[in-house]
Amino acid sequence: MFFSAYTRRAALAMALGLAFAGGAVAHEFTLGTLEIDHPWSRATLPGAKVAAGYLTVKNNGAEADRLVAVTGAIAEKTEIHEMAVNDGVMTMRPLAGGLEIPAGGEVKLVPGSFHIMFMGLKEPAVEGQKFKGTLTFEKAGTVEVEFAVDKAGGGDHSAHGG
Repeated sequence: MFFSAYTRRAALAMALGLAFAGGAVAHEFTLGTLEIDHPWSRATLPGAKVAAGYLTVKNNGAEADRLVAVTGAIAEKTEIHEMAVNDGVMTMRPLAGGLEIPAGGEVKLVPGSFHIMFMGLKEPAVEGQKFKGTLTFEKAGTVEVEFAVDKAGGGDHSAHGG
């Protein structure tokens, strides 16, 4: 079957457009056998002193690892937190020993569960922008990442794993 030059160019343009569109939404980082998928945060309201961060870590290795520290360029202090509801009361606490990433498994940091707290914001998280951060793992070491900032109070990131 033969296609005209115009049809081939149009198909190529559409394919390239889809490829670039997908790359603009999802972003991944790799450190050894760890894959970090789509670090993101929500835009903050004026005067906010805290923001939360989310991502998914997949461990393709044969040994468990542990996320032990996180930094965010927009914050003075950053902690790894767990949120839970017990007897109708929401509790949020830092994980002093970090967060285990099981061998051959993955951990999702999502709203209402494990997440990153950026505290003492030095600047707001602005929708459509990104801010730099680092993730430090007990065995794999440290990797630089970027947190994409989505609109305040929104965003379903299930397609991105987070």
